[in-house]
Amino acid sequence: MVKLDIISDPICPWCYIGKANLDKALEQFPDHPFTIEWHPFQLNPDMPAEGMDRRAYLEGKFGGKDGAVKAYAPVVEHAERSGAHINFDAIKKTPNTIDAHRLIHWAGIEQRQSFVVDLLFKAYFVDGRDIGDHEVLADIADTAEMDAAMVTKLLASDSDADDIRKRDAHSREMGVSSVPTFIVAQQHAVPGAQPPEMWVGVIEDIMKQIEAAE
Repeated sequence: MVKLDIISDPICPWCYIGKANLDKALEQFPDHPFTIEWHPFQLNPDMPAEGMDRRAYLEGKFGGKDGAVKAYAPVVEHAERSGAHINFDAIKKTPNTIDAHRLIHWAGIEQRQSFVVDLLFKAYFVDGRDIGDHEVLADIADTAEMDAAMVTKLLASDSDADDIRKRDAHSREMGVSSVPTFIVAQQHAVPGAQPPEMWVGVIEDIMKQIEAAE
């Protein structure tokens, strides 16, 4: 198997689109060679713990309403093309994602990481839920058949929070400045929401190499 590390933030629309594109490619190869692991990257590491109003956040980040609309035009276009539905009207808050990243980490221990990432994307981009809220995260854990009571207990503590911050910092030190960033076989970095065709080519090349080595 070949390791595919994905550095991502569950409130990043390009990460959502990038996963949708990757999933399209993987569907064509039921026996694909990837072992996938998700890694934390906070788009807004200084976001208040309670999050902030989304409109205020976007207008502050992009210099007003017109700037925000312009910045998100390609997101809308690529989301439609990838099949990643985004209900922008439903999203009222931009959350701090440290706790969502902790949940992804715990899901990895139980081999449910990609499922939980899917649920987080859906909760935020489709349902407009606050994925910084502990009750929402516990509900997502329950849907993923994790122990919601244990997750609630862990979220109430600082468990693994420092580890998440250190892993985020490590990615930045390695040169990661935007997400998604995909790292193939621990050596080839692929930045951005690549189209399914690119992933199909990568998978075909890897499978040929594996066959040749057997």
